[in-house]
Amino acid sequence: MTRLQKSERLIRTDETLAYKFFLEDNGGTEITSFWEDTAGKVVDMVYAVQTNSKIIERCLLMTTSPGDLVLDPTCGSGTTAYVAEHWGRRWITVDTSRVAVSLARQRLLTAKFPHYRLHDPALSPAEKNTFVYDTVPHITLKSIAQNRSLDAIFAKHEPLLDAALAGLNALLPGIGADLRQKLLLKLKAKERAEGKKSLTDADQRRWNLPPEAFAPWTVPFDTDEELYPAPFAEAVRQYRRDWAEKMAAVNACIQANAEPVELVDKPDVVPKVVRVSGPFTVEGVMPAEISLGDTSPIDEPKGELETFDVATNAVSFQDNMFGLLKREGVNFVGNRHRAFADLRPYANGNGLIQFEGEWLTSDDTDSSGNVAVSLGPQHGPVTGWQVENVLRMAFKRGFDEVVFAGFSFTAEAQAVLQDDDTPNLRLHLAQIRPDVQMGDLLKNTGSGQVFSVFGLPRAQLLPTPDGQFKVEMQGVDIYDPVTNSIHDSRADKVAAWFLDTDYDGRTFCITQAFFPNRTAWAKLEKALKGVIDADKFEALSGTLSLPFPAGEHRRVALKVIDPRGNDVMKILSLDQTY
Repeated sequence: MTRLQKSERLIRTDETLAYKFFLEDNGGTEITSFWEDTAGKVVDMVYAVQTNSKIIERCLLMTTSPGDLVLDPTCGSGTTAYVAEHWGRRWITVDTSRVAVSLARQRLLTAKFPHYRLHDPALSPAEKNTFVYDTVPHITLKSIAQNRSLDAIFAKHEPLLDAALAGLNALLPGIGADLRQKLLLKLKAKERAEGKKSLTDADQRRWNLPPEAFAPWTVPFDTDEELYPAPFAEAVRQYRRDWAEKMAAVNACIQANAEPVELVDKPDVVPKVVRVSGPFTVEGVMPAEISLGDTSPIDEPKGELETFDVATNAVSFQDNMFGLLKREGVNFVGNRHRAFADLRPYANGNGLIQFEGEWLTSDDTDSSGNVAVSLGPQHGPVTGWQVENVLRMAFKRGFDEVVFAGFSFTAEAQAVLQDDDTPNLRLHLAQIRPDVQMGDLLKNTGSGQVFSVFGLPRAQLLPTPDGQFKVEMQGVDIYDPVTNSIHDSRADKVAAWFLDTDYDGRTFCITQAFFPNRTAWAKLEKALKGVIDADKFEALSGTLSLPFPAGEHRRVALKVIDPRGNDVMKILSLDQTY
């Protein structure tokens, strides 16, 4: 307590003592529980409910270290993934919306980040992968109270201060009643002009002098040059010079002996080095299919909940899809809609074709086309095996069209549809809106694009003279059911397209990314000027890929994102005939 008192770290109140804490004690960082700097509009918002990145950043820095894994199950515009990438954390982000995933992917691929200095690689693995941070001394009550080095400073300076205080008190009786009254009038004049709250401790010490003697905590900080007698003013200044010298030594000793603490929001930035996003994949997690003959993997409720109806089996899922198809019909690109004149269960589909029906004509007076509907599983994708078997069955039984409706489609399923040359059989991939899976957890599903058909991409593989390859993205072919014709969606209408130049048949890993809208690359191109050729950025906003060598699997996967966020994929073999 003596060290704290002599270091002037105690504040006297009416009833108790408090610890005096200075802003400079932790490098000028104010510690508060009010996050006032996180309020306000998000800058450069790309999503309707986008979170202020500073909020995510603060939570992430408080709870993780570089290299830790951050999970965000509600991706949105990808703010968490963006912040994690910025601060050197690994990340996984999840969303049911194709639009959200597309926004996040573009945001990460076109972003630039600072490059942080790492610790010496010669250190242990736990240390070398961490950033080099700015440090400040962490001054606490304990670090001062137990700092024995302060005792020598007190022993040197306290006698000088005691002598200066004695000299000052010797001159205090010379301050007469008239002069004291004039000093008090100045104090009251300021109170009347500015209010009582405007009076500071310095004002009280300067103008309200003690009747008999100064204590160390009542000596004026400054002088009244107009009213103080010259010897008295010089005695005050001498005391403050001795006091300032002592406090400088005390504070330096406190700083030197305090434990350093790293500022995790201030890593050492390597100048003139721009970092871009590390490699990542965009994947669909596809659980095993549930067939009509399998029991539900979710146990039925027991005891008091025996009467509760858990709709997890394939039959109830099909009933729900049947009702939605009859009510909603199918939406095609260009806001073209086709309703069913009649839709009924199909008894001879061996579980692969669930419904059959006819389209309602445009004038709503007749029906046309014999349509088969094949549903994907409730918790899984439409697979290549399903597509192959449905195609054979549909052709043999005289259907004109097949609608494959599912929440997702494997690459193999899309590849089978691309390679199919069955005459007079039109095929449609209809994406089921993801929130349909939520069932009663959401309000009743409203009308509007529950089943949306997307097309298939067109692309050409081009060999180069040096033995490498390029891919030209030519657009997306879309069937118009109203005019019974194929429309070419031009390549410049594509929102984004990506290449996996060595596709293994399971995981699509982006090795080249292209955004026909050139503004997406503008900031990154400017940051990397002189590092990457300008013509490379020109290619990244075009429809022709950069050259690449043949990979181990000798297959290339092309993924195209249409304006509605649908992922459509085409697989090209490097062994095809050119």
